[in-house]
Amino acid sequence: MVIFVVDDHPLMREAISMLARRLSPNAVVVELGRIAVIAAAVEKHGTPQLICLDLKLPDTHGVSGIRELKKTYPEVPVLVLTASPASDYEDLAMEAGADAFVEKSAGATEITNMLKAFLTPEVDVDADTPTAIGKLSKRQKQLLILLDKGLSNRDIAENLQISEHTVKVHLWRLFRRLNVKSRSQASHLARTQGLL
Repeated sequence: MVIFVVDDHPLMREAISMLARRLSPNAVVVELGRIAVIAAAVEKHGTPQLICLDLKLPDTHGVSGIRELKKTYPEVPVLVLTASPASDYEDLAMEAGADAFVEKSAGATEITNMLKAFLTPEVDVDADTPTAIGKLSKRQKQLLILLDKGLSNRDIAENLQISEHTVKVHLWRLFRRLNVKSRSQASHLARTQGLL
């Protein structure tokens, strides 16, 4: 596994890299200070399986870096780790293509939990079933039921006793598995497949 940590603050970059190495000891963690050097890093290390990205970099500001990365590497998950407040940037970041958003002020435990959600491989519960729905994990099936009830991410987090950030990562994985882009599409597919 290759992980890129893109942050212009060396101390934060090193801290995130250290957490990633602790969670995934065999991973190649590449520390970068700006977006412009990503192409060279891909040539050297290969396409990453995760990009941890700060929003404020010397060569980008706001969500333009997310758009640039998603245009070039659409399949690579982008985890935004930023000092920018969620109230100002989270919705914009998600619309630009980010897969998750965490404020640096959330602390080491929350950042670790989010990294763990991205770095822990999914386990297929019913891998022998040919339909996409049949390949869902128990957690993904729970999410579909809660989505169908119209629960918010916060309500789902309380119901499953996990963090709201972890809910977002689980939803991201669910949407990718089902090849859908929204909660309503996921619910519709689950209903047409007879799961709900």
